[in-house]
Amino acid sequence: METFSTWESILLGAMVLLLLFWFRPGIKATWERSQKAESDWGSLLLPLGMVILFVIFLVMVV
Repeated sequence: METFSTWESILLGAMVLLLLFWFRPGIKATWERSQKAESDWGSLLLPLGMVILFVIFLVMVV
């Protein structure tokens, strides 16, 4: 696979910076909402535990 030329790298960098500046207000608002939200670890740990138990069951059956 060929590497990018200089102008392609500059153009790609400019596009990334443009996207960051474009999405910055939404990212900032989402970050503030997530800081104020209460944590809900049970909704993560319960399915994760069920998957682990299911994998252990499958290993024991074979």
